[in-house]
Amino acid sequence: MRILVVEDDEGIAAGLRANLQQRGYAVDVCGGIAPAWSALRTERFDAVLLDLGLPDGDGGDLLTRLRAAPPAAPGQPGKLPDPATPVLILTARDQVRQRIAGLDQGADDYLAKPFDVDELEARLRALLRRAAGRASPVIRVHDIELDPAARTVRRAGQPVEMSPREFSVLLVLLDARGRVLSRQQIEERLYNWQSGVESNAIEVHIHHLRKKLGSERIQTMRGVGYFVPWE
Repeated sequence: MRILVVEDDEGIAAGLRANLQQRGYAVDVCGGIAPAWSALRTERFDAVLLDLGLPDGDGGDLLTRLRAAPPAAPGQPGKLPDPATPVLILTARDQVRQRIAGLDQGADDYLAKPFDVDELEARLRALLRRAAGRASPVIRVHDIELDPAARTVRRAGQPVEMSPREFSVLLVLLDARGRVLSRQQIEERLYNWQSGVESNAIEVHIHHLRKKLGSERIQTMRGVGYFVPWE
């Protein structure tokens, strides 16, 4: 999953990037409101980790602006910025009235600094789970069981070994709940700005997943993309 970190403290930003990338997330960092708004207008992110005290303004203003963006029309599913993007505020402002204000501005969650990275990731997983319309922390489709927290996959109850990238591709496809995703849509969820993407990388990962899970589990809509049948 792809995360945008909006944080001007280089040490905190670097720590978040390193920790989250180690846990399988693609992470991009912006140090202020202006670059973050530009990123949200041009790229799709699964969630935003937002500091409030930024050099070019208050992060709450960015949140308000995002939530006020017009939603996509039925024929524009990929419209940006996406006002429904989950936002978790990370800030040193830890008073109750400040937390209430942040949540009332449209934040989905609020975590005061300093924070534990394990707690942050658990909250992030909860945001992503709700955004995908899932109640259960474990995804089950037919005989496939994927646990995002443990980063494990089972097929018919048996563990399936996967590379970190294969796991991420499968998670993206399962979270789509049967929708067809193009190669570009999958790439946008898996790679940050610094990542070099080989032209056939997604096809290779799909090939490996089919060998491990069965070719019928991941299907191709020719000329469009890939999907996992839910019916």
